[in-house]
Amino acid sequence: MNLLTLVAFVVVEIVFGTFIVLIGRSGLKDRLNVSFFLFLISFAVWAGANFTSNLLSVTMETTLLLNRVLFFVSIICLLAVLKFITTMTHQKESPVSAALLWIVTIVGIIVSFLPTTITDVYVTKSVVGVSFGITAYVYFLAVAYLGGSAVVRLFSGLKQKTALERSRARVLLVSIGIAIATISITNILLPVVWSIFTFTMVGLFAGMFIIAGVSYGIVRHGLFDIRLAAIRSVTYSLVLLTLATVYFILAFLVSKFFNSIFVDTTQLIGSFVISLILALIFQPVKRFFDHVTSSIFYRNEYSSSDFFTELNRILVSTTDLRRLLERIASHITESLKSEYVFFSLHTGNRHRITAGSGGGRGLPIDDMQRLSEYAKTHSRLIQTSRVEDDKTIHRLLVSHRIELALTLMQGETLIGFLCLGDHRSATYTRRDLRVLNTIPDELVIAIQNALSIQEVRDLNAGLEQRIDSATKELRRSNTQLQRLDEAKDEFISMASHQLRTPLTSIKGYLSMLIEGDVGDVTKEQKHVLSEAFVSSERMVRLISDFLNVSRLQTGKFVIERHPVDLVLLVQHEIDGLTQNAISHGLRFAFAHQKNIPQLNLDENKIQQVVMNFCDNAIYYSKDKGTINVSLKKVENFVEFKVVDDGIGVPEADQAGLFNKFFRATNAKRARPDGTGVGLFLAKKVIDEHGGTIIFESKEGRGSTFGFRLPIS
Repeated sequence: MNLLTLVAFVVVEIVFGTFIVLIGRSGLKDRLNVSFFLFLISFAVWAGANFTSNLLSVTMETTLLLNRVLFFVSIICLLAVLKFITTMTHQKESPVSAALLWIVTIVGIIVSFLPTTITDVYVTKSVVGVSFGITAYVYFLAVAYLGGSAVVRLFSGLKQKTALERSRARVLLVSIGIAIATISITNILLPVVWSIFTFTMVGLFAGMFIIAGVSYGIVRHGLFDIRLAAIRSVTYSLVLLTLATVYFILAFLVSKFFNSIFVDTTQLIGSFVISLILALIFQPVKRFFDHVTSSIFYRNEYSSSDFFTELNRILVSTTDLRRLLERIASHITESLKSEYVFFSLHTGNRHRITAGSGGGRGLPIDDMQRLSEYAKTHSRLIQTSRVEDDKTIHRLLVSHRIELALTLMQGETLIGFLCLGDHRSATYTRRDLRVLNTIPDELVIAIQNALSIQEVRDLNAGLEQRIDSATKELRRSNTQLQRLDEAKDEFISMASHQLRTPLTSIKGYLSMLIEGDVGDVTKEQKHVLSEAFVSSERMVRLISDFLNVSRLQTGKFVIERHPVDLVLLVQHEIDGLTQNAISHGLRFAFAHQKNIPQLNLDENKIQQVVMNFCDNAIYYSKDKGTINVSLKKVENFVEFKVVDDGIGVPEADQAGLFNKFFRATNAKRARPDGTGVGLFLAKKVIDEHGGTIIFESKEGRGSTFGFRLPIS
């Protein structure tokens, strides 16, 4: 190897390393690029030291010093390659391993310059030879330890969890392994064992294996994430090479053709014409090589605009949540070349929805919460290979085989995560990350819309099911209630008939006792008998009310009309209730017109209505008051009214007053034993006669009850 070849080799390594380290931008990528740069620089220095240590044009003392420098640089170079391999394969050094590594390195450096390591140099067959001393074996043990550690860590890299990391480790294992093996044979084994120094310069070419392997890793597996810059550099290099070739050919032809006729003028014109041609063909040539390099290196790449267009179409294609998530995941999987893509959504109450493409298993709720807390203080898009500050999060992502996790948030509320596995062939580029950082808001809106629609659908389905179930239950209950109601009506009708006969007898016997038909009674006895008679009359009326209600329910309520004198009917009822009114400190005042005509009425039923209105007035009026009863003709109607100054009816209760079994709240307190059927029955009777009920009341100021009946 001559000096020009060495310089070219060193320049290529330095330029290559500088190009890589300047492209790295963040996190672990930056550390990886820097470590590779230091490795290439140390290897370039080692190549220079190897070359100069074999020079024959210097003194033996200088050659001896240069060989000792070579031994020192060899230790540094091995340390650099070991650190690069450790960084690239994400391996962690234990404190003991790190301490031992530095001890061996320091010992190797110290031993490199000891006079007992390289004792002498000599020249044999135009090749520099070296004599080794006793400490040389210590040096070679240090070299063996460093080199062996590098190989062991390369093989450990093959056990990485992701296919991409295993592929990268395999590429570097081959390239760096060949380089280490070549140098070990030519620069250690042959010189030390057999004192053969002829092939020491061959080790310089081992660096070419490393550059070739790393270049393949850049193109095939996205090593250092500089593929775009590297491919564009190749493109421009090809363009420049093509243009230089065209210029050379055209200049040669022009000079040959015009040399015998024009000298200076033709050269000027020729250069102008060639420049014009080059300017015209520059863009076509550039586009050609852009197309060629893209077809080779980006044949599976996607267009960002096409990606967003298709994604927007998918977002509005369906409102079914699971189908929407599967379509989005499939689109991202196909475009970004992921092993798999899946969504893990947090829908509240510790429920989750998982859907996607490939082998994604979903994230537990607790893991989603941990990732969400981490994303709040870092980035919305979490990349496993760049998580260095939190070992728990890194282990979590690795355990779920996730390379990228995109946080989906609505304000401060966690919706879920879009998770991507490893890239199928290389690594995710900066463009991939930009694309993913652009879409979370659109995904959240589409997911929320689908969730809302799904909730409405689930609610409707649940309501329909509950309504159907409730309807069936109501029908069963209604049928049962109808049967019970029929049985109740039959019982009331039967009981009423059975009770009326003995009550009529009791009432008759009491009347005979009061009249003295069976002997004289004292005043006190007469009073007691009168109270019993009144109670029996009330009991008869209650039974009649229940019997009429039962007849209404069973359809047996019949109006039997005949001419009735209302004046006599009302007077008779007032007379019958007078004793009861007096016992309450009240009196009746009955006013009526003289020309009240007779009406065709059901006398018994109208009698019950009149009695009910008057009886209520007695129980709900104030003591020592007057109950005003009136009967008069108003146009074509006969109007009956009972006016009291009692407790009245609350406004809130007035609407339900004439319903069956309904009682006003203050009436319940004043008369707990009421039944609530009197007013209901009164309205039914008046309605059956074609009349209308009269009702006016103010709470605490009395009430007016009555009716109007048509004359004809």
